Amino acid sequence: MSRIQQYQASFTVGEIDPLLRGRIDLQQYYSSVSEATNVIFEPQGGFSRRPGLKFIQDITADNPQNGHMLIPFEFSTSSNFMVVASATITNQPNAKIRFRFYKNQQLLTNINGTGDDYLDYGVGTLYNVTDFDINKLYYTQSADTVICTHENFRPFSLVRGATDQDWSATSLAGSLTIPKHAFTIVTTRPATTITPDKVDGTVTITAGSSIFTSADIDQFIEVDDGFGRLRITQFISGTEVKGITEVPFFDTSAIASNTYIIERGYEDTWSDSRGWPKTATFHEGRLYFGGAASLPSTLFGSKVNDFFNFKASEGLDDDALKVTLATDQVNSITALRSGRDLQVFTTGSEFFVPQGDLDPITPSNIVIKSATKRGAKENIRPQAAEGGTLFIQRQGKSIRELLFSDVELSYVANNISLLASHLIVDPRRLALRRATDTTEGDLLMVLNGTDSSGYRAASTGAVGGIAAYMLNKGQNIVAPSLLVTDGIFTDVSVDLDDIFVVVKRNIGGSDKYFVEVFDDDFTTDSAAQIVSGFSGTTYSGYSHLNGKTVDVIRDDIVDPQVSVASGNITVGDVPTGYIEAGLPFSINVTTNPVETRLPSGTIQGQKKRILEVSPVLYKTQNITINGRQIPLKTLPVSGVGGVTAFTGVKKTPGFLGFEREAKITISQDQPVFLTCLSLDYKVSVGQ
Repeated sequence: MSRIQQYQASFTVGEIDPLLRGRIDLQQYYSSVSEATNVIFEPQGGFSRRPGLKFIQDITADNPQNGHMLIPFEFSTSSNFMVVASATITNQPNAKIRFRFYKNQQLLTNINGTGDDYLDYGVGTLYNVTDFDINKLYYTQSADTVICTHENFRPFSLVRGATDQDWSATSLAGSLTIPKHAFTIVTTRPATTITPDKVDGTVTITAGSSIFTSADIDQFIEVDDGFGRLRITQFISGTEVKGITEVPFFDTSAIASNTYIIERGYEDTWSDSRGWPKTATFHEGRLYFGGAASLPSTLFGSKVNDFFNFKASEGLDDDALKVTLATDQVNSITALRSGRDLQVFTTGSEFFVPQGDLDPITPSNIVIKSATKRGAKENIRPQAAEGGTLFIQRQGKSIRELLFSDVELSYVANNISLLASHLIVDPRRLALRRATDTTEGDLLMVLNGTDSSGYRAASTGAVGGIAAYMLNKGQNIVAPSLLVTDGIFTDVSVDLDDIFVVVKRNIGGSDKYFVEVFDDDFTTDSAAQIVSGFSGTTYSGYSHLNGKTVDVIRDDIVDPQVSVASGNITVGDVPTGYIEAGLPFSINVTTNPVETRLPSGTIQGQKKRILEVSPVLYKTQNITINGRQIPLKTLPVSGVGGVTAFTGVKKTPGFLGFEREAKITISQDQPVFLTCLSLDYKVSVGQ
């Protein structure tokens, strides 16, 4: 029998895929864990209990079950909003989106001076009357305006006015100058002469007899010999039109009958009958659209600083532009992002529009180059992170980082979730909370859906949860964990510092949808705090949790759990500082099986017994190791004085039992704080 001592100095790899159980040759094995639930890994190496969720509002009355989306609105560095969009009605002619606006974690009221705390927007005619999926909504922002696109209804703007309560949602259909496209061409050869008054530029065409109609605007005249092609821009009469040449005429002589054609059939590229752009972004002074149902692989750019004008005119450098992906497969555009270059994500590949420092993109020089061939999952907006762009691969199995390589002078798309792809199940949304100081890392959150089919969904319990990846690119850290709650996360987004979620919870036998926000000052979910007006032991303000059993923290004392009745809770004594009550959640971190090499070989398959565990703790109020609650000289339940915090090394001997795979499980079911920095443990190895 041998005794070994191991030290896990960090957890910076986070939870790893069960498929890596046998890879004890990997260095990452010894900085990872086999399970991490409801904790956030720190860039310094430890992990902490995740923040609780502060209750903001019940939005069930908005019918969010029909679809909803969180939209961040960054008005300025000091004035930011979170917008909750709900699809209140899903069928024509009453398809409607309800917007609610939040600032500083509070609902704004009296929107537009009406007394309402919401803004309703009727989307109008649907291109596909069976599909009003608000999860397909895409947005991009410039200054005080957010442009929203959806493949099945007209683009619209969401604008903040003079005050925080002044908001408007306006269709762009009347503002857009829409380009034309020949979906079906019909040509005619008029039996009469036409005469241009000039050879180039804006030209007046006079016909020998009446051959033109007002519907000929944006149609074409083309001469057989190749000398002359003109786009009609103005109808004057049956015998006279004006237009702009694409190819100059040979001279101003009369062009004989039957030696030219009129091309008809050009119509609006986007319309209620053809569909609308799926995605949008602002880049280098233009608004770009892409992914329309009619032309899914075509990218459109507006005129420079004329964001709603997409109609080409004379091909000048600042003119609107249009380019179609030239590939050997159908690559429908799923997302656009303005980064180092204009990045174009499609169902099959990633592309970019290169440009030099001194060479702006123009209609004459625009080119789309292939970057990588991974494909991006539809309806999931990519996120920018430290020079790269994070996106979900088409199959929904991995997170890729699109990053420009100075070595290859092109882009690469590395799989940053390779070691923990099991946590990504039916992904629906990406959100990124950027680090606010040097002690934090970026936090990338993948919202999982509810499709429970397949091995990974069944084996991980990740359905309806959030896979949270702590990122620190400078230290090459990607540390994932799984965040769950009493319910299902249905959306997640970030308003600079605050992480907002929508949670579907079962309250009193009915499904409710709550807007909540992660808050470091809370240790329970769907929680509310009371900080004044203390009198007696019964307090209201918890009607959203009627019938639920909640944790109660009073002046740093953990009271016994109570049930909410008529919106009220009863605490153990009259508080003096604060009360928090909310839904309980537990944390669980389980190490990988103890593996090391002895002179005689590995210890895999041998019986092992953990003799002693010595965690290094920081401001920890309660901890359980392998099912044993460890005394920290704190008061984890009601008593005299509050729960104190322990910092230091806590030696815990006396664990019993041999097993083939010795693991250490750190857990906590009390609503208090916990941070573990490292683990030192001794193991007895038998045969």
